[in-house]
Amino acid sequence: MRRLIPFLIVALCLAAPAAAAPRALTVYTYASFVGDWGPGQAIATAFETTCACTVRWIAVEDAGVLLSRLRLEGGATEADVILGLDTNLMAEAEATGLLAPHGVTAPLDALPIPWTSPTFVPFDFGWFAFIYDAERMASPAGSLRDLIEGTATVVIQDPRTSTPGLGLLLWMRQVFGDEAGAAWVRIAPRIVTVTKGWSEAYGLFLDGEADMVLSYTTSPAYHRIAEQTERYRWAPFAEGHALQVEVAAMVAATDVPDLARAFLAFIPTRAFQTTIPTGNWMMPVIDLGTDLPAPFAEAVPVGPSLWPDPAEVAARRKALIDDWLDALAR
Repeated sequence: MRRLIPFLIVALCLAAPAAAAPRALTVYTYASFVGDWGPGQAIATAFETTCACTVRWIAVEDAGVLLSRLRLEGGATEADVILGLDTNLMAEAEATGLLAPHGVTAPLDALPIPWTSPTFVPFDFGWFAFIYDAERMASPAGSLRDLIEGTATVVIQDPRTSTPGLGLLLWMRQVFGDEAGAAWVRIAPRIVTVTKGWSEAYGLFLDGEADMVLSYTTSPAYHRIAEQTERYRWAPFAEGHALQVEVAAMVAATDVPDLARAFLAFIPTRAFQTTIPTGNWMMPVIDLGTDLPAPFAEAVPVGPSLWPDPAEVAARRKALIDDWLDALAR
C-alpha cells in the first residue's frame, strides 16, 4: 500500500486544475523609461498590487519610434497601452484610428496647460532646454538666437525618431518663423552629431563631445540629487522654452480593455507620480507637495511656455522635417 501512495499523489496532482496565470498588460514605451534607472519597474510593481495582473514592458529606443511601430503593427499589435508619445505626436497617433478613449477624469493639478483629450492621459511634462557644463562654459547663450549666432557646439536628436528632436524643430519654428531654415544653416557647422535618441546625445555631452546638448530643464536636478553636483545647468532663453507633455493611451484592439483603462486611471495617482521626478527626471502632472524634491523648483522657466497646436504639428511635420534635412545638407 505504501508503494501506491506516491503514485496516488502524482495522479491527484495531475488531475487538479492548474492555477490560472495572472493576466498580462503589455505596455509599449521608450527604453530609458524601463531602464535600470527608469521608473518602469517601480510603476509595474505598484500597479500589479492593485490589478491581479502582470505588466509586460516592450521598449523601443526612443519615443519617436513608438508611433512608427504602432502604425506598422496596426490592429495586430501586441500593445494594450502605448506610453511615451507626446503632444507633438498626438494628432497623428489619433488619426491612425488605433487608439481608444480612456475615460479618466482625475484632475491634473500640476499640468501647466488645460487638458481635454479623451484619448491621451498625460503622465509627465518638462521644458526643453540646452544643458551646459559650468566648468567648461562661463556664460552660455541667453537666447535661442544667441545659440544660433554663437560659437558653442551642440548635440541634438533626430526629429524623425526622437520627441526632443521634434520639439527643437518646432521650437525653432516658433522663434524664427519662416527664417527657421536659415537659422539651421547657420548652426549646422556646430552640430557635432544628430543622434537617434536622447540617451545617446546626453551620453556624448557628458563625455565632453560638445559644449551643449538638447535636453530638459529638469536634467540638472538629476546631477544635483544623484551626483551631488551643480556642474550641469540649463541655459534660460529669453524667447521662452518649448513645453513637452508626455502621454499614454489605450490601444483599441487590446483584449484586456479593463486592465488598460485601470492602468491609465493609475497614472494620475501618487503611487505612479511619485516615481516620475527621480525616476524619469521630469515634472509630475499632479501636485506632490513636499514629495517633489527641491531642485525641481529651479526647473520652471520664468518666460513663456511655447506649445504648438498638435493638429498644426501633424499637418506640417513632414514639411518641417524636409526643410530641416535640406538646411543641414547645405
